[in-house]
Order: sequence, then C-alpha cells, then structure tokens
Amino acid sequence: MVQKQSKARIHLRILLLMSLFIALSIVFGKFLAFNAGEMIRISFENLPILFAGITLGPLAGAAVAVVADLLGCILVGYAINPIITVGAAIIGLLSGLVAQLTKKFPLPLRLTLSVLIAHLIGSVGVKTAGLAAFYGVSYPVLLLWRTLNYLIVGTAEGVLLFLLLKSVVREALAKLLGQHTERGEHKHDV
Repeated sequence: MVQKQSKARIHLRILLLMSLFIALSIVFGKFLAFNAGEMIRISFENLPILFAGITLGPLAGAAVAVVADLLGCILVGYAINPIITVGAAIIGLLSGLVAQLTKKFPLPLRLTLSVLIAHLIGSVGVKTAGLAAFYGVSYPVLLLWRTLNYLIVGTAEGVLLFLLLKSVVREALAKLLGQHTERGEHKHDV
C-alpha cells in the first residue's frame, strides 16, 4: 500500500513537471520568440521539450511537445499544422531515446548527441517540410535557413541544458522524483 502511494506521488510529480515544461515551451515559443523574416522564428520553445525528453524519458518528451504545440497554437491563434506537431514530438522522443542509449557517455557528449539528432530530424527535417508545404516555400531554401538557425539555437540549448543538469536543478529534480545519489542524497539518472 505504501509503495503504491509512493509510485502515485512520483507519477503525479512527473505530470506536474511535464505541465511546467509545457507552459515553458509555450511561453518561450509563442511569447518570447522573435521573427527573422517571414519563415524563420528564433525561440527556445524546444528547450523544455529537450529537457523533458532527456530527464523524464522519450514518451514524456513527446507528450510535452505535442501538448505544448497544440495548446500554444490555440492560445495565439496559429493554424495547427500536423506536420509541425509531429516534428515537435520527434524532438521530444529522440532527445529522450538518445539520452537513454548514451547513458554511459559523458554528459556533454550525451547532450550534444541528444540535441543534435533531435533537431536534425525533428526541427530541420520534419518541421521544415511542414513549413514548406504549409507556406508553399522552396524546401531547399528553407532547409538552408533553418539549418543555420538550429546550429545556433541548438548550440545555445545544449549549453543551457548542460548548465541546468550540472547545477542544483539536477539535485532538485532528483529529489522531486525520489531517487538517490551515491552520497545517499536523491538522484535522477540524467
């Protein structure tokens, strides 16, 4: 009975964290973003999605991405583009999968691979195709601009993720999720 209650609390905490990541993604992507021309939008909307995937797992990352994209579009009146939503889900899913597959790698390499692969496939590949189809823009031209954009944004996100996961945020997250470190403190296997 006690173990069941403990698991329920952890699940509730994960849902609360996912809700926080969804809210942050919406704020970063829809309210704190800025446009560079008509097709390029610079934002950190994927930072909470990447963080969710890496720390909570691929399914949580994908769920955060889908809900944030759909709610964000509804809140600001954007048309929902299913291809963009799938691209967002891929970012959350792949960041989590890559992080799980590279657990034994040093943190900087794990984060680099997670962010790079997630953005290469989700942002640069899938989302670019969605934008090109939706706006009737040349895919190769848009691909070039979005690749440059995500080289810069992805690098910044990787650095921010590293700083967050090397700081007290990691310990707080571990404590919240009820896991222990080697020192007997709480830990989350990030």
